[in-house]
Amino acid sequence: MKKILFVCTGNTCRSPMAEALLRHHGNELYQVQSAGVFAMSGEPASQNAILALKNKGIETNHSSQQVNEELLEWSSNVLSMTSSHKQMLVSKFPQYKEKIFTFYEYLNGQSKDISDPYGGSLSIYENTLNELEGLVKQIVQNPNE
Repeated sequence: MKKILFVCTGNTCRSPMAEALLRHHGNELYQVQSAGVFAMSGEPASQNAILALKNKGIETNHSSQQVNEELLEWSSNVLSMTSSHKQMLVSKFPQYKEKIFTFYEYLNGQSKDISDPYGGSLSIYENTLNELEGLVKQIVQNPNE
């Protein structure tokens, strides 16, 4: 079973939404966790992230965590939201560089970041969620990537 770790900055917006989406769409083909490069442990997902997910019928009970070696060791692939997240991870944990990608790079080799909705309106969160959902569906449709 593939183990995907999603990584963003604070582990309260993008990566928890991606985690919830993969749990929802992943047909139990994946184990999934999320973490942040600058996360405070134990924070809930942001209210608009929770609401955007709920509007799609997806419940989440998220608690933030900092990226650590144990999570990187556990994962088959680490998918970051931006190239700067990837650079931080590779710089701090070079032994795992072969399995660290940005989300877009992993799927189609694109150098593209997923913008941070932090502090934005519900519609901004919903736009990010829709972008993430499209990417998650690509992962599920191509499980051998």
